[in-house]
Amino acid sequence: MLTDSMIAERLHQSSHEFRVLEEAHHRLDLELIQLQKRHVLTPAEELSVKALHKEKLAKKDKMAELIRVWRSHELQAAPQ
Repeated sequence: MLTDSMIAERLHQSSHEFRVLEEAHHRLDLELIQLQKRHVLTPAEELSVKALHKEKLAKKDKMAELIRVWRSHELQAAPQ
């Protein structure tokens, strides 16, 4: 059985939607790293950090959903 990371690699190769989600997740991660390097955040920056975390989590959840869908289709297609 394939691991999630193996499925993610296959989806990365075959799914434009998955690649877009990965790229957005990575971009959000970089933005968060830049904000977290600061010693003090303004209230607006703190709100931005929270919003970025939520958006990043939503991207990760969607990628996990695509992995689950891929796995369920593979299991259904496998010979019994």
